[in-house]
Amino acid sequence: MARRAVLDSATMLRRDMRHMLRFPLMTVSGIAFPCLMLLLFTYVFGAAIGGGGLGGYVNYIVPGILMMAIGGGGAATAININEDMSEGVIARLRTMAIPRIAVLAGQVAGSLIRTAASLVLVVGVALLVGFRPSASFLDWLAFSGLALLVIFAVSWMCAAFGLVAKTVAGANSASLLFQFGPFVSSAFVSPDAMSKGIRWFAEYQPFTPIIDTFRALLTGTPLGTTWIAAVAWSVGLSLVGILWSRAAFLRLPSR
Repeated sequence: MARRAVLDSATMLRRDMRHMLRFPLMTVSGIAFPCLMLLLFTYVFGAAIGGGGLGGYVNYIVPGILMMAIGGGGAATAININEDMSEGVIARLRTMAIPRIAVLAGQVAGSLIRTAASLVLVVGVALLVGFRPSASFLDWLAFSGLALLVIFAVSWMCAAFGLVAKTVAGANSASLLFQFGPFVSSAFVSPDAMSKGIRWFAEYQPFTPIIDTFRALLTGTPLGTTWIAAVAWSVGLSLVGILWSRAAFLRLPSR
C-alpha cells in the first residue's frame, strides 16, 4: 500500500511539473514578487529604515524576503488545487483506485521543488544587490533543512486553503497570509521598534522565529533558542495542514 501511494504521488508530481511548464506565468510571478520586494526595500526604503547603511540592511531583510517567497509558492499550490476542483479533475481522481493522500502529496512535492528553486533564484538576486552571507557549509545545510520544512508546512496549509475555498480568488486570498504575514514580524524591522500591541503579536507568531533563525544561520547573528520555536511552528503547521487537507478532501462531494 505504501509503495502504491509513493508511485501514485510520483505520477501526480509529474502531472504538476508538466502543468508548471505549460503555464509558467504563475511560477514566474511567484519569483518576481519577492525579488521586487527585495529591490523596493533595498533601494527605496533601505536608507530610511536601515539607518543609511544599505549593506547591513540587505543582510537583515533577505531572510524575510525568503519567507515571502515561500508564501508565494504556497499560493500557487492553493490555486492549482482549487482549479483542479473547479475543473472536476479531483472529482475524477476520487473515483479511481488511487490512495487519497497521493492526490495531494504530488501537489505538495511539486510545491517543494518549485519553491526551493525560487529561493535559490531570490538568493542569487540578493547577492547581486549586496547580500553577503557569512554562513558556513553546516549553516547552509541547516538553513536548507529548515527552509524545506517550512515549505512543507506552508504547502500543506495552502493545500487545505485550496480545498476549502469556494473559488480560485478565495484560495489565493487565504494564502496571502503567508505572503504578507511577514510584514508584521521581524522581517523588515526589529519588533523592538514597534508599538506595544504590534510588538507582542510580532514576537509570538510563527514568522518571527522562522525569519530570525534564517537570519542567524545566514548572517551569523545569535541563534539562541529561536530555532526550537521555528521547528515547532513548522512541525505544528505541517500536522494541521495534513490533517485539515485530508479531512477536507474526504468531505468533498462526489460528482
